[in-house]
Amino acid sequence: MAYKGKRITNPANKQTIEFVTTSKESKGRLLEMIASWEPYSIKPMEHYHPYQDEQFDVLDGEMSLMLNGKTYILQKGDVVKIPAKTVHAMWNHSDNKAVMNWKVSPALHTEFFLETGMGLVADGKTGNNGMPGMLQTILLAQKYRKEFRRARDRKATKGNYVAY
Repeated sequence: MAYKGKRITNPANKQTIEFVTTSKESKGRLLEMIASWEPYSIKPMEHYHPYQDEQFDVLDGEMSLMLNGKTYILQKGDVVKIPAKTVHAMWNHSDNKAVMNWKVSPALHTEFFLETGMGLVADGKTGNNGMPGMLQTILLAQKYRKEFRRARDRKATKGNYVAY
């Protein structure tokens, strides 16, 4: 269960998440985290969130953002808002650690999805790329269908993003 200050780590994609505001604390309105990626993290699958908006504030380092098929480089001070149904992926392409403030609204069950996925990796129940086997993937996809969908499973509405 997520709580303020709890840290979870995914050794496959070199990401660590610390929970700042949980769904319970915000009455479901917001999940806020500080996420960090070690240098040269693995690019995750392109995905979208059917009912949630995300905001990423780059606190340190650089991140690559694939958004609707185009790649952008985000740097310290950049803020990106990604509306629901917008296909994206984010990873650290650089020589240095990258840190972001990451907000998801509404929270739904995203913290449980992240804890489950990272827990499978930490327990050695995934391949080297951090992906579980087909049956586990299908079960996760069904359980967290409101929070996360692979872009290749269904065409998402092409959304716009706001960066400033």
